[in-house]
Amino acid sequence: MSRSLAFVLNVPETPQDPEDSQEPSPYDESEVHDSFHQLIQEQSRWVAEEGLELQHRALGAGALGASGSDRQALLGPEGAPVYSTATLRILASMPSRTIAASTGRSRGAIISQYYSRTVRLRRRAGRPQLRDVGRSARPSLRLYDLELDPAVLEEDEKQGLLVKELQGLTVAQRDHMLRGMPLSLAEKRCLRVESRPPRGKRRARGRHGLLSCCSRLRDSCILASHNLGLVLLSGLQALMPWHYALKRIGGQFGSSVLSYFLFLKTLLAFNTLLLLPLLAFIVAVQAAFPPAPSGSAPAFRGLELLTGGGCFTHTVMYYGYYSNATLNQPCASPLDGGQCTPEAGGLPYNMPLAYLFTVGVAFFITCITLVYSMSRSFGESYRVGSTSGVHAITVFCSWDYKVTQKWASRLQHDNIRTQLKELLAEGQLRQRPRRACGRLQQGAVLGLVWLLCLGTTLVCALAVYTFSELVIQQSRVSAERDGALLALPLVVCLLNLGAPYLFRVLAVLERHDSPVLEVYVAICRNLILKVVILGILCYHWLGRRVGTLKDQCWEDFVGQELYRLMVMDFIFTLLDTLLGELVWRLISEKRSQRKGKPEFDIAGNVLELIYGQTLTWLGVLFSPLLPAMQIIKLLFLFYVKKTSLMANCQAPRRPWKASHMSTVFISLLCFPSFLGAAVFLCYAIWQVKPSSICGPFRTLDTMYEAGKVWVRHLEKAGPGVSWLPWIHRYLVESAFPIYLASALLLAVIYLNIQVVKGQRKVICLLKEQLSNEGEDKIFLINKLQRIYERKERSRVGRTEEAVMPPAVFTDDWDAQ
Repeated sequence: MSRSLAFVLNVPETPQDPEDSQEPSPYDESEVHDSFHQLIQEQSRWVAEEGLELQHRALGAGALGASGSDRQALLGPEGAPVYSTATLRILASMPSRTIAASTGRSRGAIISQYYSRTVRLRRRAGRPQLRDVGRSARPSLRLYDLELDPAVLEEDEKQGLLVKELQGLTVAQRDHMLRGMPLSLAEKRCLRVESRPPRGKRRARGRHGLLSCCSRLRDSCILASHNLGLVLLSGLQALMPWHYALKRIGGQFGSSVLSYFLFLKTLLAFNTLLLLPLLAFIVAVQAAFPPAPSGSAPAFRGLELLTGGGCFTHTVMYYGYYSNATLNQPCASPLDGGQCTPEAGGLPYNMPLAYLFTVGVAFFITCITLVYSMSRSFGESYRVGSTSGVHAITVFCSWDYKVTQKWASRLQHDNIRTQLKELLAEGQLRQRPRRACGRLQQGAVLGLVWLLCLGTTLVCALAVYTFSELVIQQSRVSAERDGALLALPLVVCLLNLGAPYLFRVLAVLERHDSPVLEVYVAICRNLILKVVILGILCYHWLGRRVGTLKDQCWEDFVGQELYRLMVMDFIFTLLDTLLGELVWRLISEKRSQRKGKPEFDIAGNVLELIYGQTLTWLGVLFSPLLPAMQIIKLLFLFYVKKTSLMANCQAPRRPWKASHMSTVFISLLCFPSFLGAAVFLCYAIWQVKPSSICGPFRTLDTMYEAGKVWVRHLEKAGPGVSWLPWIHRYLVESAFPIYLASALLLAVIYLNIQVVKGQRKVICLLKEQLSNEGEDKIFLINKLQRIYERKERSRVGRTEEAVMPPAVFTDDWDAQ
């Protein structure tokens, strides 16, 4: 191996540069560049006076001979040029690292650099500022001679100088300086031990000052608080759900499979946030003041776990159990709107108003959280700027040196290896061109597959609509026929399970080059299927069932129908996970005569999560405890999916980086799912007449009229609360605030887009500026090197002329 370059400090001044003592200090960057310009002008003027012409370095290499060969620029370990003494002296004073990275840095160079930095720190702390000192008294690295000879001063001497300077710093400055040095941990420990002041000096300092005990007490308190913070931080990480499981999944199966489990974790947080206000302001209050029972409760038969009816009907599970009275008050006779008149001596709780406002506020909080999560995901996935150099960052900066346990190091090793596979696969996909004929053929296949998928979706929609109409005509909702209520959810779940398998078989014909595009296409097809089916079900519930269940509580029926769909979807998901993936693995192993496992279906599983969450949002108004059922479902689903993934699935055969998958999942959850559920609930609140025999809105024309009744009560209460009816009249009922909020939202989106564009332009300009600065400094260094070489050649030429024998001139004279 070639020996690395060692920069050596030579204390005596160089006699070649008489103006070095008047040069400015290298701490001022602008003056350093001025010194560049002055040095180039002086050398160029000297060359012009001598009458030398500018020649290329390669043309004059042979004229120097052996005497000047030791002054020529050599090649370093990897072909990098080794510059002369004067050039290296300029390099040492330059504030930029652009050229230093190209010349290579040894350990001695690093120590020399940090020696200069510690000198500057110590002088800054203990001496007046440089601008207050005369120019001749300022320290400058140009007063030292930088040689390439390692025999002048060894590395130990430079390390000794660094240790001495570190001893002159404070403890905080010394620790900060050692922490920033690009050295190994063993070398940093050695420098830390050597830079500690001697014991005698520490004792003398303790005798002369009374701050030693206070300093030790302060350091002990700081260390104890730091350790306590680390313990609390590790405890918080341990409290994070599935922390180790998610790391293991990401290390073995990559970021694409990990995105599904992260999305499941996000849904769990959304449902928890939605359930808390419902429990606090609706369920708990009604459970504390239960209404009078209307009859004997039916016995539990076990089928209620699937149908949601029976003994569950008259509980806080469904809408019909909640009263329309003002709680905590004896109800006399219902007045306008069926509201009870509160008597003095208690705190009234208007249950209809609380029900309506709690559901609205819970949905508003969910909307804000969704928008914030989506914007944050966009900021993390689509960062402004390029991703060049991400391979080097992954290789050299991904390892966590604080890992001490064997299993943690193995997990981190697998994670880094999977990341490198994804990055390399992403780079290879960008380099694969496709011919025009191949593109036309693939386009024709894509069109045919899309027609087949859309036809399958249309057939499924017609099947759901036909079966729902048949159920309305032939069934009667009664306790004796609870099993017949499972027919429609069973058909819907069968179609939701079978159609994605058909889509997956048809996707084999497409042969997408990019696995990311393949997943996006599968998500789009499954999403169209589920949106169409849910749209037909919503029409079935609010358009058909409301008319057929006039004398019954149709809100309870809709809530039970959503409960049945959720339960059947969970059962079919378990069957597909436990049996489908296992059978698929056994078939693939038998067919290929080797250990072949199926891949994890990201598109189908993600759409199942979005479908289940949509059912939860649709049923919040009719079943306030439906988010609790969704939480239990997600918890079971995580462990079942993780177990099946480890046992029955393998990592993707074509690894790909899921950098934008989380953003796509949150976007699909926000716009088709949450927006559709919000439209459904707004239509039910504003347009559909509630049941007249159950629920908190039983005597009103619409659920929204509960707010109007409350406003009329406030108008009669007195002038002290007259501003609340005004707010309701002009801000809630009026359409102007909606247009104003829409305009503000569009303005904010436009401003954010312009800010992002401005940031991209600024980043491009800064990159161009950095590139130009590096090129300018390379040009200056090359010009300095050429001037120095011409100077050496002229000196060698004058030396040869001076030592030329006089016989040559005598022979020329005799010849004339």
